[in-house]
Amino acid sequence: MTTAPSSAPGSAPSSAPDQTAEPKNGLDRFFEITKRGSTFGAEVRGGIVTFVTMAYIVILNPIILTGAADINGDSLSFSAVGASTALTAGVMTILFGVITRLPFAFAAGLGINAFLAFSVVGQVTWPEAMALVMINGAVIVLLAATGLRKMIFDAVPFQLKIAITVGIGLFIAFIGFVNSGFVTATGDASPPVGLGVGGSVATVPSLLFVVTLIVTGILVARKVKGGLLIGLVSGTVLAVIVEAIWHLGPQFADDGSFNAGGWSLTVPALVGTPVSLPDLSLIGAVDFGFDLSKVSVVALVMIVFTLVFSNFFDAMGTMTGLAKEANLSDAKGDFPRIKSALIVEGVGALAGGATSSSSNTVFIESGAGIGEGARTGFANVITGVMFLLAMFLTPLTSIVPTEIAAAALVIVGAMMMAQIKYIDLSDFGVLLPVFLTVTVMPLTYSIANGIGAGFVSWVLVQALAGKAKTIHPLLWIVGAGFVLFFARGPIEAAFGVI
Repeated sequence: MTTAPSSAPGSAPSSAPDQTAEPKNGLDRFFEITKRGSTFGAEVRGGIVTFVTMAYIVILNPIILTGAADINGDSLSFSAVGASTALTAGVMTILFGVITRLPFAFAAGLGINAFLAFSVVGQVTWPEAMALVMINGAVIVLLAATGLRKMIFDAVPFQLKIAITVGIGLFIAFIGFVNSGFVTATGDASPPVGLGVGGSVATVPSLLFVVTLIVTGILVARKVKGGLLIGLVSGTVLAVIVEAIWHLGPQFADDGSFNAGGWSLTVPALVGTPVSLPDLSLIGAVDFGFDLSKVSVVALVMIVFTLVFSNFFDAMGTMTGLAKEANLSDAKGDFPRIKSALIVEGVGALAGGATSSSSNTVFIESGAGIGEGARTGFANVITGVMFLLAMFLTPLTSIVPTEIAAAALVIVGAMMMAQIKYIDLSDFGVLLPVFLTVTVMPLTYSIANGIGAGFVSWVLVQALAGKAKTIHPLLWIVGAGFVLFFARGPIEAAFGVI
């Protein structure tokens, strides 16, 4: 185990893992709960917190995927996407937890789903788009099974691995600020973003985010067990009361009108029956018979290339950061059962394509559960079961507004930011790539972009500073790949893809 950071503030296992501790039962032995310094209570709390911070995906993923018609003018069913999103997230989260014993939950990856909806289905049908997602998953599984993915992971310098963790922390916090309405787009060239509405925290949902953030921060600072969960539950209860009194409603009404003071995604109120049967009609709706009269082979190759690069490095970066935060990685950044983790993550893309829920991958929101004490795959079982129940309890899963869940993301982002202390920044050849990795992630809303900026700058700066021999050969190859990744727009245009 690593000797660097201790457990996150406020988490249950505050001491270093006890490798000699005797397991309490077979379940404890299988998941290594006691061995990692955790408890069943901490794992359950962590699993619940992870689900609460991720539950929005059951609503957001359908919004994204059903927001665009494909090349034939067909759209996906909202209820069917919601059901397949919850089903795939539940199955993959449990599978990953049982196989790897790691507390990293799965769901449809944000970014890839938007890429499918707004770029891919303009060229292919939805079933063909999901087939491309499955091809992407097969490539990732092959890379992981052959050991190439692990070799690339090992080639990454320690400083960049830590920078990825810090960058993800800032990314998580930025997502929280944006989801809460605390930070909004101004619509102007400068500044592109601002505080709240017109420079003020002017809405009740954003104010409740601030209150929840402060309350949760105090609980975590005082090392209260379950601090994150208590903060989330308290904030949700307060939000339900506020909605019952003032009826704020959603920001975007069914009639198309916009209510600036409403809830951004989910309204904290139960409407109608809390139970409904899931629509699983999209399972298996995949078509590998691409119509080459409508889309070129070059276009298909570029789509798969983009999917693989995004999936590959988003997941690698996320797992690196989460393992470090959970105190499960060693001095090189390796964590238990890493090869299995990389393979199962690829299976998530296959499963997501097969269910039309988009590529499923490790979610950075798992850091909230880790901050609550999760250290093993048992927390994943808890999270996964709750996702499976969410198929039948959609109204209940949407009761936690994103503004409240966002507070937990900011807290976890702050925890992950602390890892920066393990990097010696006195060498500018290290400082610049680390800085680019950390800042590009949140500013471009992409983990892959941040990793790419770090890799390319590391190779160039180190090589031109006379340290070319210290660069791993694979890093040269990956750096070149990222150059192509960043230039894919002009490349596609040159080949007439767009």
